[in-house]
Amino acid sequence: MSHRRTSTTTADTDDDVLAQLGIRPELSRRTSAFQNFAISLTVICILAGGQTMFGFGMIHGGPVVMLGTWIAIGFFTLLVGLSLADVVSAYPTSGGPYFMASKLGGPRWGWLVGWLNLLGLLGAIAGIDYGAAQFTGAFIQMQWGIAPTDATTMLIFAIILLVHGLLNSAGVRVLNLLNSVSVWWQLGGVALIVGALTLSSSPHQSPSFLLTFHNEGGLHSPLQVVLVGSLVAGYTFCGYDASAHIAEETTDAQVSAPRGIVRSIWVSWVAGFILLAGMLLAVQDYDGTLNSATEVPPAQIFLDALGAAGAKMLILVVIVAMLLCGNAEVGASSRMVYAFSRSRALWGWQSWQMVNERTRTPTRAVWLSVVVPFVLALPALYSTAAYGAITAINAVGMIPAYGIPVYLALRKGRDYRPGPWNLGAWRKPIGIIACLYVVVITIVFCLPQNAPITTDSFNYAGITLVIALLFAWVTWQTRGKKAYQLTADRTAQPSEALIEEGI
Repeated sequence: MSHRRTSTTTADTDDDVLAQLGIRPELSRRTSAFQNFAISLTVICILAGGQTMFGFGMIHGGPVVMLGTWIAIGFFTLLVGLSLADVVSAYPTSGGPYFMASKLGGPRWGWLVGWLNLLGLLGAIAGIDYGAAQFTGAFIQMQWGIAPTDATTMLIFAIILLVHGLLNSAGVRVLNLLNSVSVWWQLGGVALIVGALTLSSSPHQSPSFLLTFHNEGGLHSPLQVVLVGSLVAGYTFCGYDASAHIAEETTDAQVSAPRGIVRSIWVSWVAGFILLAGMLLAVQDYDGTLNSATEVPPAQIFLDALGAAGAKMLILVVIVAMLLCGNAEVGASSRMVYAFSRSRALWGWQSWQMVNERTRTPTRAVWLSVVVPFVLALPALYSTAAYGAITAINAVGMIPAYGIPVYLALRKGRDYRPGPWNLGAWRKPIGIIACLYVVVITIVFCLPQNAPITTDSFNYAGITLVIALLFAWVTWQTRGKKAYQLTADRTAQPSEALIEEGI
């Protein structure tokens, strides 16, 4: 792959690239290459996905499936990341996948990808921060014996969102600082967890345990169990488009942003495998871990291996990682809201596209990215199934949003103009495999995950995806055709026709 620059890149040349794309630079370009990588690594957050999905993996296939599919899904995700990075280098904007799709395939593609990406980001915030609230509740129960209720979990969730809104409103410097800390916190956290469990005097499983298969979900087909079990990795390897969303704030964005995507994936791939293997070898009682009184299987592993004091320390490490992850996701989502509003795609776009003059941050977009996830999570007060159905848009929305720009770039053929970081002759073979994988993993996201199928066990991901697609189509017909302007003049006033339409 190629990533050679023909001249030294400065903020001015970064802004020249935006000008060529029809975008007026407004955001503060203070993000380094490392900080760009840091936000995607933070959003992937193996200490969040690997922990919240750990019990799911134990049910759907057990150790052999968790580790085997982590290797496979990580490899194919890397191919998707490489292909997406190639396109990001050509279009380094806050809009990310939707802007690429618009440029490569036209406004209808951009509108579709934009809504899938945005809904996925908002669903991700709801899932990440609610998961952090659940882990916080488990810690409170261990420390003070106070059993969490749905109401108290929702209160903790609201407080977390409020803090994330305040931190992101402070400006990109704060976001960059926290993301940089997060890199070392996550990698150090993996080392601490695996090291503590390995050095523990408690019994350990033999290496052959990692090859055992468990099917506790009632599914009859071993193949289906393997496919469903692969979602431990499938759900974790999301969010690396964050590097694209802060491209307008990154120096040497045409190289730094694509590198950030690729590096975040392979680092998470390696570290995540070590984390899963280390935790599996520390399992004392398989059924006891799954049926833990804490309702958090990793917490039970920590308790059995290290006792209460050690378990609390490791759970705090995980909680902090989750909080950093959610904060980074709010940052990425707010840039997507800002860019999509700049294209007049959202209702009230005039407000959401506004940039704070002091911090040069889209502050109103930040708070929209906080309020909407809270509303999305409210069904958890009365139905975990309803909550799961809403937040399922996270993966089934975001993964297709990554694949579509790659497909459109392939469809362009020789008319596609790559950026300075590109795959060269490898673009087509890697891109084809990446697109096929996106189709397959999206189908897997929608498969039944348990049997028998009931209201609570039904996988609503497929229905959620269909609703999202219908929403995108209806809003395109009723609004998008008239309002959507990819590179609208920010200084211009809405046309009289748009005002008459109430847009």
